[in-house]
Amino acid sequence: MSKRDLGQEILDGIREVKAYQAGTKILRVHTLKKPAPPQIIRSKLKLSQSAFAGLMGVSLRTVQDWEQGKRQPSGPAIALLRIAEQKPEVFMQLT
Repeated sequence: MSKRDLGQEILDGIREVKAYQAGTKILRVHTLKKPAPPQIIRSKLKLSQSAFAGLMGVSLRTVQDWEQGKRQPSGPAIALLRIAEQKPEVFMQLT
C-alpha cells in the first residue's frame, strides 16, 4: 500500500480551484439523476415495506409516507435509493 501525501493533495486541489477561478482550467462535473420512486425500487427488489425500511435505516412509517407521497426522501436516503436502483446486488448485501 502506497503512502498518500495529504498535504500535497490539498495543495494540488487549491491550485486546481485557483486555475478554475482564473479561467485556465475546466473542472469535471458529475450530474446525478434522481432515483426512481421508493415504491418502484422496493418492488423491483421484492422486499416488504418493513424489510426495505430496515435496509434503508428508516422507520416503516417513513417508507409508507414516501410511498404515499406525504414525504420525500432527502440526503443520505436519496444516495441509498440511488444505490438500490443502480446496484441492487450491492444494496442487498447489506442484509
